[in-house]
Amino acid sequence: MTARPDTGGPVTDATARTLARAALDAVGAAGGYAGGVYLRSGTEGLLLMAAVTGIPGPLFRPWWRMHMNRPYPVAEAYRSGQSVHLPDAESAMRRFPQLMAGLPFPFGSLYEPVTRGRERYGVLVVLRPATPGVPVGPGDRKRLRAVATRLAGELAALAAGGATVTWEGEPLCFPDPGPAGSPADVTAGGTADGTAGGTAHGPAEGARAAVDRLDLAVLSVDRQGVIGFANSRARAAATTLLGSDGAELSGRMLWEALPWLGHPAYEDHFRAVFLSPAPVHFQAARRGPEPSPRWLSVGLHPGIDGVTVTIAEAEPPTYAPESLMRPGAGFGSPGLGSPADRASALYRPVALAIALTEAVTARQVSMVVTDELLPAFGGRQLAIYLLGEGHLHLAWETGFPRGFLDRFDGVALDVRLPGVETLTSGRPMFFESMQHLAAAYPGIELDADVGARAFLPLIASGRPVGSCILGFDAPRGFSPEERTVLTALAGLIAQALERARRYDSESALARGLQAALLPHRLPVRENVVTVARYLPGTAGMDVGGDWYDVIDARDGRLALVIGDVQGHGVAAAATMGQLRSAVRAFTLGGNTPEQVMRGTNELLIDLDPGQFASCCYVLLDPASGLALAVRAGHPQPLLRHPGGRTEVLDLPGGMVLGIDAEATYPVTRLRIEPGAVLALYTDGLVESPGTDIDEGVERLRAALADAGPAPLTETADRLVAEPGHSTDRPDDIALLLASRTSAPEAAAPDQAAP
Repeated sequence: MTARPDTGGPVTDATARTLARAALDAVGAAGGYAGGVYLRSGTEGLLLMAAVTGIPGPLFRPWWRMHMNRPYPVAEAYRSGQSVHLPDAESAMRRFPQLMAGLPFPFGSLYEPVTRGRERYGVLVVLRPATPGVPVGPGDRKRLRAVATRLAGELAALAAGGATVTWEGEPLCFPDPGPAGSPADVTAGGTADGTAGGTAHGPAEGARAAVDRLDLAVLSVDRQGVIGFANSRARAAATTLLGSDGAELSGRMLWEALPWLGHPAYEDHFRAVFLSPAPVHFQAARRGPEPSPRWLSVGLHPGIDGVTVTIAEAEPPTYAPESLMRPGAGFGSPGLGSPADRASALYRPVALAIALTEAVTARQVSMVVTDELLPAFGGRQLAIYLLGEGHLHLAWETGFPRGFLDRFDGVALDVRLPGVETLTSGRPMFFESMQHLAAAYPGIELDADVGARAFLPLIASGRPVGSCILGFDAPRGFSPEERTVLTALAGLIAQALERARRYDSESALARGLQAALLPHRLPVRENVVTVARYLPGTAGMDVGGDWYDVIDARDGRLALVIGDVQGHGVAAAATMGQLRSAVRAFTLGGNTPEQVMRGTNELLIDLDPGQFASCCYVLLDPASGLALAVRAGHPQPLLRHPGGRTEVLDLPGGMVLGIDAEATYPVTRLRIEPGAVLALYTDGLVESPGTDIDEGVERLRAALADAGPAPLTETADRLVAEPGHSTDRPDDIALLLASRTSAPEAAAPDQAAP
């Protein structure tokens, strides 16, 4: 992906109107009811929702930020530059289960990248009714693509004029265009007048009279959540029945006029009707001056242009989640602040479940729990113990006094401690104060005098994994809902940790296999030094397909080879081993570089149709420095001249191996002078999410130039140092350096492969 240009000044009215028009046109082009635009932000790897229409923006706050490497359709459309069409919930669940975990409603969605040449600005999103079993039609695809193309051109023009086309802050939320067909004035989170916008079209007098006769409150809400109409019952009983502040209902955001409806427990109901056409009914508690809540029956009836809300008196349910309705008592309680804050708090358990599906190491699992679980419940301390050989061993801690938990590390399962008994009994334990904990376990050492603790068993599929301790700085109650959620989340954490254990053992096996498939030692030759480095990817445990080789050819020449098989896994590794053997055999058979590449290409097509690989092959005469180079879809080599000048070689190349049996591979003649360094590498060394590969190549070129006349081993270590420290690198890295010397030298120490 290309680098972000310096786009200049602040967001202008022109930028806002451009985004508004594009979102509205996209919705119309694809037959949708809502849509928006994601743009790049100033933070590398982060997309932000810049504009949204047809849904209340604050209700979807958890989806305003989207990291480019996340498994969501917006991120995939941006990364790949390809459209993503999800006609129904089934296709979305199959391809993007994390999306449906947070929005489990029947809706269709389309995602169109906004690109111009190599420049990627963002993604257009359209939400529309689901069409189960019916794919998105070619007309809709074409029209949406045309809107994205036009938007990309307009953004390019704005950038050229000094306006910014990256985004920061909240999205612009704006209403449907209305009969005039042009976007309304927009602001961040609403319209220019400070409301959320919308147009109210008065119903016929007969319909109004019919609705006014009903003995229940009826509110018409547009797709931004703004009340456009309230019947006489709603207006007359605004304070007593609806709990409003007495102000006019029309023109106000629903959750502003009726703040009790903004409780996080009800937000999924509203998300459902804004995303799918099915009506929703639920009971809600409204607290007033009375000691007990007033229970109301709420009906939500969605349509293409808004939602009808009905509210009537209801009998109290048999069981009411009282504890969650008290400020400060629950993870989604009103005491957490604004409705937006409460929405984020409620979303965190969902985010935890989603993030746990991607964590592959015990450390990653623990970090996810720290980042998502603790904030959701207001916790400050966390400890995770894992079971091994009948003892609990401390695997992760945060927030406890330094060294306090060391005394509990390695305890046996017969010791009477809450962290042990929660696992052996399989029963979570909640202590609302430290005094309660001390009373239940006399003599137990405490890290604080004030606070609360929750001890959760980590059990996966009936197998004990360990235990988890959550700590709170102040005494607190644990409602039945919180206990249920925490117990369920503990099961997810246990499954993730069990998966991480398998990863640790299988990863060791995978790394051993990778090492076995690569050369253990490079040939030692006069007049040339070769050094190689290989780093496996860190974002998974699959065996990679990167390889390198140095081959003693006929007539004293040396073949330098590097390649990259598509994908990962055992199949890629097997193909890599076959290709390495094939290149070696063709070379030892006296074939020219072009013949080596053609023969390897034909062999790959015969071996595994559909599999492909890139490769760069250089046949070097160490004595004269003359070299013949051939390239098959592989990144261009680098050459540092003796004086320090370093360039990216421009080798004409052929198609990647495994595609076309008739492909040809042109040969380039080079001269490697004494003291020069030739660098061959795979794309894992120069690619990173969110940046263009050309930037990575330039960084590598500059690093090679800065290395100076250092020993080749030091140069190799320096080139792989930065990516080598990455804990989230999806691809393998292979690097092969070759340098001519003016006289024979004992190069054995430099020529050992890693």
